Amino acid sequence: MKDKIFSVLQRVGRSFMLPIAILPVAGLLLGIGSSFTNATTIATYGLEAFLGDGTLLHSLLTIMSKAGSVIFDNLPIIFAVGVAIGMAKAEKEVAALSAMIAFLVMNISINAVLQNTGKVLADGSVAEGVLEGTITSVLGIQTLQMGVFGGIIVGLGVAALHNRYHKIVLPNALSFFGGSRFVPIISTITYVFVGILMYFVWPVVQNAIFALGGLVTGTGYVGTLIFGIVKRALIPFGLHHVFYLPFWQTAVGGTMMVDGSLIQGGQNIFFAQLASSNVAHFSADATRYFSGEFIFMIFGLPGAALAMYRCAKPEKKKAAGGLLLSAALTCMLTGITEPIEFSFLFVAPMLFGVQVILAGAAYMIAHMLNIAVGLTFSGGLLDLLIFGILQGNAKTSWMWIIPVGVVYFFLYYFIFSFLIKKFNLKTPGREEEDEETRLYTKADVNAKRTGNGSEAGQMGAAVDQRSADIARFLGGKKNITSVDCCATRLRCSVERPELVDEKGLKATGAVGVIKKGQGVQVIYGPNVTVIKAELEGYLEQMEDESEEAQGAGLGQDTAQGRGAGNAEEQDGGLGQGTAQGAEAGNVNRQGVQADGQGVGTRQVSEPGADAAQEAPQAAQQPARHILCSPFNGTAAPITEAPDEAFSSKMMGDGYVVKPSDGQVVMPEDGEIMFVFPSKHAIGLKTEDGMEYLLHIGVDTVKLDGKGFEVFVQDGQKVKRGQLLMKFDLDYIRANAASDACMAVFTGLSEGQSVHMERAGQVNALDEIAWY
Repeated sequence: MKDKIFSVLQRVGRSFMLPIAILPVAGLLLGIGSSFTNATTIATYGLEAFLGDGTLLHSLLTIMSKAGSVIFDNLPIIFAVGVAIGMAKAEKEVAALSAMIAFLVMNISINAVLQNTGKVLADGSVAEGVLEGTITSVLGIQTLQMGVFGGIIVGLGVAALHNRYHKIVLPNALSFFGGSRFVPIISTITYVFVGILMYFVWPVVQNAIFALGGLVTGTGYVGTLIFGIVKRALIPFGLHHVFYLPFWQTAVGGTMMVDGSLIQGGQNIFFAQLASSNVAHFSADATRYFSGEFIFMIFGLPGAALAMYRCAKPEKKKAAGGLLLSAALTCMLTGITEPIEFSFLFVAPMLFGVQVILAGAAYMIAHMLNIAVGLTFSGGLLDLLIFGILQGNAKTSWMWIIPVGVVYFFLYYFIFSFLIKKFNLKTPGREEEDEETRLYTKADVNAKRTGNGSEAGQMGAAVDQRSADIARFLGGKKNITSVDCCATRLRCSVERPELVDEKGLKATGAVGVIKKGQGVQVIYGPNVTVIKAELEGYLEQMEDESEEAQGAGLGQDTAQGRGAGNAEEQDGGLGQGTAQGAEAGNVNRQGVQADGQGVGTRQVSEPGADAAQEAPQAAQQPARHILCSPFNGTAAPITEAPDEAFSSKMMGDGYVVKPSDGQVVMPEDGEIMFVFPSKHAIGLKTEDGMEYLLHIGVDTVKLDGKGFEVFVQDGQKVKRGQLLMKFDLDYIRANAASDACMAVFTGLSEGQSVHMERAGQVNALDEIAWY
């Protein structure tokens, strides 16, 4: 249950990232526009000739300020649409439209109840006696002041309806309204009643929110410290967005009257004051939730990076220095801390504990010093310049950040240096001798990749290999239920967490992997949005290819275009006639990475191996792995297979046997990885870990299991010589393209190949090849 809750919270948190992503741009527009149209600023710097009222620049800056303001003024509907997009699993554009409709319907329903109860008059004005700030105008509709919470309620609810009904099938008479068209219909009906319900429920919720906000603000500096510690501690779990957003955007973070309007949420209060000409000093009570970030992001964590560099081994300092310098600059300029934090989070959790305490204290110190510098996304130099320095020290007290930051730089440096040396922590540059201090390269990815030819064959063209690798290491497309990202992390939900290959994901360039229940977070850094977009495009392309093959391949041969398709993507198609393309699927249907470590019926060494083992040169020579035939018949190299998908070795090397009877036996003790639904192929795994495919006939998938009798099942342990399958040889010869049986070894390492020792007539369990 805890894992499921974590997975849901992770999805909710990442759904916030789309609407949050627009805030930096809105903040920049508002910040620059307001700063340089402020009469006091213009007079102070003597810029009347360039920025004075009536000048072209003044008009342009006013437009910028208005453009930024309109985003902050309409955050509820932005969150409604953004959260719906983030939580929807498919056809996100339908969820977005439905959320917008539902948001309007909910608020107009509330408005109708308010009018019926006399709280809103016919002319749209608020009746006397109504508590100030409880009713506001949203898109021209007088409704309850729910703020961003109203948008989140709509976004989450519509996404739930969308995920449940977007594939609904209605009776023929109503079929036009089925599928995705049903989602805005059911959303409209639902949110009429949600709006009515909110009239009665929201005042109670609102009072509870005010009480919670009062508890945090009422505890003063201690409350700020607790907020900071909790927020930073949630970073590894990816739940910090869920935690801090209410403080930034809702009444949990406090309320304040600014120019006659009740503003809710710390960030909203700051930007409202920024746009106001009647503020002498920004509210530190509002900015307490983010002003402290400038201290440890610009100064503290770079000090930690310097400490890790100075503690690196001499021979690894150059490599560590490059990585740490890049991470430190990213942190200072943009406020993105994950590259530094994750460099020590997994290898030295003790250091992360120190970071959490120091960072939490920074929030409190900034509050105590009345520092009131706002931000759009994170505490980097750019935000400090626009929302601190340009606003003037009189309004922000930004100059306190410099001395406190210098102290924090040395605190981080000395504490990290002491702990790294005292406990011999394996920070970057202090790894074992056989580990390199570097990011993985494309060559590393290729070296770890198996079945690379099959990926290209399936797509029919070159595809993004990194996305292909990420999909495979997440357990395959069918194992991935959703894909999204935040500022630095690829956030995925998976059906079966045990299929996720953490080492493989790190080989794609990730600096860390967090797996909790069905939620998987892969930390890539600031370029994660590109990686996410590429992965989504890759998964969509795979789905499109699969649908085309299923539509055109009912009894047709699609081997040429899809000859090396991965079986995890072809599982459904294998029973539907995607022909040879699906038949040549990767043996690893469940997404388990083949490690290429040993295969065959018996492992033997060359004559004299016992003596040779004592010599270093001989000890380095790998032992041969003998391969035995599972079939009776005529054996030949795989290049003589009657199907190009096999003969071209797109799936891997192996051999082919022209069967003389319809029996298949296990060539070595091992495990059944899977039996294809159409029964024409079996995936096997030996005790040595090698995975391979036994494929009966060509174009036999369209037989839909007819003529096959299987005696084993997925996950079953089997012994050498045990009967796996019987097939009707005459039926296959009459109804399939060929009766040739292929054994394909998908886990061979680079440079390995299958060598035929015996061709021609063979019996089951005869030694016929090696690698």
